[in-house]
Amino acid sequence: MTPAVVLRRAAAPDARPAADVWLRSFAAALPGVVRAHSDDAVRDWFRHVVVPRRETWVAEAADGSGLAGVMVLDDAELSQLYLDPGWRGRGLGDRFVTLAKERRPEGLELWTFQVNRPAQRFYERHGFVAAEWTDGSGNEEREPDVRYVWRPDAA
Repeated sequence: MTPAVVLRRAAAPDARPAADVWLRSFAAALPGVVRAHSDDAVRDWFRHVVVPRRETWVAEAADGSGLAGVMVLDDAELSQLYLDPGWRGRGLGDRFVTLAKERRPEGLELWTFQVNRPAQRFYERHGFVAAEWTDGSGNEEREPDVRYVWRPDAA
């Protein structure tokens, strides 16, 4: 049986565990993508920027085993959605996207790397449409990416 998970706004003490979820997820989902920043820089970014300045949500396992995922909204951008690898395929991503749509009913956009086909299929299942493909020159990783948009009138 899958343990219950509570979605809640992140607080300062969540910065390090949320960053660690991000790091584990990135490593598992994107092994061929070279990260632009060290682990410590990612943790600092979560501590000083993501949690205090963005609308950051975490998924916390009700059994006390820690954070299972993190989602960040930055205006109309779903800028981060990462799940701990052990939590993938359990509906948690669906819950985060539903929450994002509730929080931004006028529409959302996001970027994902072109090599991340599972993420593309996931977002397309949720009504997101590819709107722009790039060569990656606009992101820190220099990895080709794709911008997705979701509009409620198109769903």
